[in-house]
Amino acid sequence: MSRTFSAQFLKLLPSVHELSEASEIKEAEKRNKLPLKYTRKLIRDKVELFRAQIISGVTTAESKEEMFNLVLQAVLPEMEAVRYRLKPVVNATGTVLHTNLGRARLSREAARHVSEAALSYSSLEYDISTGKRGSRMSLLEELLTEVTGTEAAVVVNNNAAAVYFVLTALAKNKEVIVSRGELVEIGGSFRVSSIMEESGARLVETGTTNKTRTADYINALTDETSMAMKVHTSNFAIVGFTESVNSSQLRHELNTHGREDVIVYDDLGSGSLYPFSSENIGDEPVVGKVVENGADLVSFSGDKLLGGPQAGIIAGKKELIDKLKKHQLARVLRLDKLTIAALEATLFEYLYGENPKQALPAVRDITKTQAQVREWTEECTASVSLNQIILTPEPSFSKVGGGTMPLAELPTYGLSVEKEGLRAADIEKFMRSRNKPVVGRILAGRFYMDMRTVEQEDWAAAAEALKELDVL
Repeated sequence: MSRTFSAQFLKLLPSVHELSEASEIKEAEKRNKLPLKYTRKLIRDKVELFRAQIISGVTTAESKEEMFNLVLQAVLPEMEAVRYRLKPVVNATGTVLHTNLGRARLSREAARHVSEAALSYSSLEYDISTGKRGSRMSLLEELLTEVTGTEAAVVVNNNAAAVYFVLTALAKNKEVIVSRGELVEIGGSFRVSSIMEESGARLVETGTTNKTRTADYINALTDETSMAMKVHTSNFAIVGFTESVNSSQLRHELNTHGREDVIVYDDLGSGSLYPFSSENIGDEPVVGKVVENGADLVSFSGDKLLGGPQAGIIAGKKELIDKLKKHQLARVLRLDKLTIAALEATLFEYLYGENPKQALPAVRDITKTQAQVREWTEECTASVSLNQIILTPEPSFSKVGGGTMPLAELPTYGLSVEKEGLRAADIEKFMRSRNKPVVGRILAGRFYMDMRTVEQEDWAAAAEALKELDVL
């Protein structure tokens, strides 16, 4: 009910203390293990919201008791919600490496190792065998050299940082040759050309957008050339009348022209340790093969196709990696102990695990067949009883995501959700408003949950949300 503002309505507002002493508040506080200070913050926010409404001329309360109950009922749902802003969600989009939803999920073993490192002191920079100071960089290097087949490796906090690090440490005030077709934007308006400018390296463009040959690189060489940089176009594809040069061809041609001093650096972007192409999923190069074919340095992400935490991995020739380790940026960009723990467990799985495809969620979800997803979808459909909601199992296509394999479409299965009187947008909004949000997509005018990325524990939350929607 709309009213002209009057001071008498402000007097109806309960105090924060009065509300915090209410039995319903006390029970919710105990049930959800909320600190008193946080509870009072939630109450204070709601009281101020009602104050603003009264001042603007809107109130629906006629008495103190009525106002008390209005504010109380506004506070209680907030106390049931996850207290942190970073919260778990159900990814029902089918996009496996969904950037907005955190990209790759860690394996259970990686999460366990992170928990151990977080709850205990650790050998982060302590050499247990000698009792002296150790290096956090050495914790991952042995695993990385084995899994990539390189001489040495170093890790920083993401792949954009890795690119900046390599260019700054090895090509500052020198020329770096890059094909015009590989001057990409890697997301969030961060462009290779801009990163290069910040690093102090001088960009030398060669070739054209769709065709670059070995002769183009050779013709661009000068006495100031320090590096020939390859940038994998992982977030887009140029098709049709095209031609490009791989690291092997580039290294061979440079050597033929007596330019062994020029570093061949291949920024792989996503970087894969699993041969997805052998299962007809994309054409992403395997890191070890790129190194074998002649790249002096490679860099790639940890939280994309690798299936680990956010990190920028640089691997290659020892003499180049040693220069990076000694550079001041090595400390600026270094990893924390929790990321090291997660990456160590992930790499260990690739080297010694029985089946990385099953152990690593990202690899597992990307390689699921449509038949497997369909079976899971039908199992989930049969497990929930609904009256007003219609669940329809339907085929579709999933995406790899994370700016990776843009042309790859993964045949999938999912559930279309319909309820009479509700639009797809209404259902979508309701599902993501739950305590554990369910994020799906709109497909053919209906809310659709792609079951490729929905785990068993996720389905429990999704099914609960559907039941709540059913009785709405």
